[in-house]
Amino acid sequence: MSSGRNVVTLLSTAATALLLAAPGVAQERLPVVATFSILGDVVAQVGGERVTLTTLVGPDGDGHVYSPTPADARRVAEAEIVFVNGLEFEGWIDRLIASAGTDATIAVASEGASLLETDDGHGHEEDAHDHDHAHDDDHAHDHDHAHAHDHDDHAHDDHAHGFYDPHAWQDVENVVVYATNVRDALIAADPEGADTYRANAESYIAALRVLDEEIAAAVAAIPEERRTVVTSHDAFGYFEHAYGLEFVAPQGVSTEAEASARDVAMLITQIRETGADAVFVETITDERLMRRIAEETGAAIGGTLYSDALSPADGPAPTYIEMMRHNIRTLSEALGS
Repeated sequence: MSSGRNVVTLLSTAATALLLAAPGVAQERLPVVATFSILGDVVAQVGGERVTLTTLVGPDGDGHVYSPTPADARRVAEAEIVFVNGLEFEGWIDRLIASAGTDATIAVASEGASLLETDDGHGHEEDAHDHDHAHDDDHAHDHDHAHAHDHDDHAHDDHAHGFYDPHAWQDVENVVVYATNVRDALIAADPEGADTYRANAESYIAALRVLDEEIAAAVAAIPEERRTVVTSHDAFGYFEHAYGLEFVAPQGVSTEAEASARDVAMLITQIRETGADAVFVETITDERLMRRIAEETGAAIGGTLYSDALSPADGPAPTYIEMMRHNIRTLSEALGS
């Protein structure tokens, strides 16, 4: 009987301990916000089970022209960290943060990434610029399409003026920087989770390195004379700079501005002169313009690319890595033969 009572007592004590521990487990989850789906996926990969993540602009959403809701303001007000891309990609984020009155840390994921200058908000130049890197030394590319990482001390100051292409995630190496920044912000807010965040980031960065090499190899297999890609807005400048394809578009780096008749006419002329075989539709833009360009030039619709947003979970690009694999597969199938 004594032994039986001891077992019951032990079980009761264990059950009580679990009940007492349960609220603590729930409180360990850090409430964080990411502005758009691609960045949200990076945060999810690094944060794992220790964060409760809200993504403001969801799958297939256009972060350039998003209109925040009162619910968004509440989520931002309750967050410990708000992760933003920066580079004026989210032109609405400052107003949202101000209206939310949040005390959250604002973590800029692109801080330290290699950036491409824009030409008055349209297109991009060939030179990449670096912030001062406060990151691990293992970020350097080691394959043939290594980036031109020129240090530029005034780069950070110019961001407020919109002088840089915001689509930095189209270069996988920049997402290594994003993941590192996410890791560091999470550790600062939740030191007890440091080991978890470091392990998650290390695993994710290893997968990004594999992806980077896959894309480089796939582009190398495309004949050089077929490496011109026509898309609807200029979101792939980093992809071009990193991997060697040439992207042309009638629209600038933001979807806020409509393509002018002059821009479209120039693009049609360029397609005819270069002999581009295919044009590609983007998920966040109106495909009618690209179909019209295809009809007037005789180029085929090569497929759909994901530029600024992931697909829903049941689509072909529910994560950043799957998005980039979908894009390079679509490009390779259209241009490779």
